Amino acid sequence: MSMFCYQCQETAKNEGCTVRGVCGKDADVANLQDLLVFVLKGISVYAEKAKAEGVDLSDKTAPFIMEGLFATITNANFDAERFEDLIDEAFALRDEVKAEFEKAYKENHGEEFSGELPEHATWYSDDVSDYYDKGTDVGVLETEDVDVRSLRELATYGLKGIAAYGDHARVLGKHKEEIDRFTQKCLAATTDDSMSVDDLVGLVMETGEMAVETMALLDEANTSTYGHPEPTDVNIGVRNNPGILISGHDLKDMEELLEQTEGTGVDVYTHSEMLPANSYPAFKKYDHFVGNYGNSWWHQDKEFESFNGPILMTTNCITPVKDSYKDRIFTTGMAGYPEVTHIPDRKEGESKDFSELIELAKTCDSPVQLEEGTIPGGYARNTVMSVADKVIEAVENGDIGRFVVMGGCDGRFKDREYFTDVAKELPEDAVILTSGCAKYRYNKLDLGDIGGIPRVLDAGQCNDSYSLAYIALQLKEAMGVDDINDLPISYDIAWYEQKAVAVLLALLSLGIKGIRLGPTLPAFVSENVLNVLVDKFDIKPTGNAKEDVAAIMAGE
Repeated sequence: MSMFCYQCQETAKNEGCTVRGVCGKDADVANLQDLLVFVLKGISVYAEKAKAEGVDLSDKTAPFIMEGLFATITNANFDAERFEDLIDEAFALRDEVKAEFEKAYKENHGEEFSGELPEHATWYSDDVSDYYDKGTDVGVLETEDVDVRSLRELATYGLKGIAAYGDHARVLGKHKEEIDRFTQKCLAATTDDSMSVDDLVGLVMETGEMAVETMALLDEANTSTYGHPEPTDVNIGVRNNPGILISGHDLKDMEELLEQTEGTGVDVYTHSEMLPANSYPAFKKYDHFVGNYGNSWWHQDKEFESFNGPILMTTNCITPVKDSYKDRIFTTGMAGYPEVTHIPDRKEGESKDFSELIELAKTCDSPVQLEEGTIPGGYARNTVMSVADKVIEAVENGDIGRFVVMGGCDGRFKDREYFTDVAKELPEDAVILTSGCAKYRYNKLDLGDIGGIPRVLDAGQCNDSYSLAYIALQLKEAMGVDDINDLPISYDIAWYEQKAVAVLLALLSLGIKGIRLGPTLPAFVSENVLNVLVDKFDIKPTGNAKEDVAAIMAGE
């Protein structure tokens, strides 16, 4: 069975995966993901029509749409059976939304609705085998016009990032109607053949605006629940107790795991994207929270082996699971992998049950030490702005020549060494602002500080790119600069998956220009769409590290 997927940076030949994903997903899973998105669009079509009749169903549609899109993010879920179940749920929700729309339409117009509908709203089968066949027909390539396809996918991938961030916020009790309504509006719009290229460009920019709103919402959810991140020297060594390793982005899972392991003799370590949890005040009170183990996500095949204890994947990024640790890796939330134990969602008013991991951990050896020492973290917006006067003074007296935003994702390929080379090549008056797992390319380098300000300021997870944008906007006001692009800040962004697309669109919506993006430009951006982005925002590919650094320090 064939597939087509080009949503991540590592897509084959920077064109598209057609047999098996470079990420490891097979054609069956890829096609089921496409069918799920297809039906989510159908839900959205009915929900938008209901809205036109005066019935707002976004509180019913948005939570499921966000979870469904989240499951299709790169390296989140490889389990075909989970996608079969999600498609079943999507059909059921579509029927509910359809019924409410048809009822409202009849009440308003005195007759049954008989208008045309896209196939996203009408196709159905109760035979699961049909899901696999239909999935091959409803993916990316169903849109023939390459520029329309490019813009639809750019909006959809940005929305996937919004969905991930929105889902995390909702778990912590935060959501915004504006964001919920946009999820269904955006998906429905991608089925509308009457939308012009200009209309779709507008949709993409609105996606960026909603990405800013969603990251701000998640920032509020995280900081109001766990406190503002504090400057922290994060331990990267190990202790002699057995441990549980937690990866991904879900801080609620982190909280409940720490609560349930307290007093058990089992330590807790973060891995990869969960590293920033070490800087939240609410988690520092736990003596058995040791620190961070290992590096970014793509090293897990070796690091999960040497950790020896159970691993909890709360979100992406999962790589193909090796037999050597298959019996001690667990997924939860929207993450999933075939034949890997999945921890069910929490019931209303209750916590998830991590007892199986805890009991298993007690039978395991302690982690093998990979390294020792500490790495700095916790430099999010609250910390940086608390010393804004000191930062501005350092800029004005020339101690800080430039800030370089190097947030985003890490990845497997050798060309990402570019970001390490840039960090090494930057002069001593340059400060790196980072978030996301891109930091692992340089956060263990000894780059020193400038007057007590570390030269790598790590704001946190990829969603904490909001902190970096917030810092830029606040510096713009404090320094009396009219245009955000006149600040001594350059952007050298590493992208990999769809949350990075949301971050990119967020930066563009704030009017930021001159972004370098790498290590390759997205395969889903057509030549004409790229030209629009270049003309309007001066987006450029990363190049030679030494030449790029010279241009960056010159403000180019």
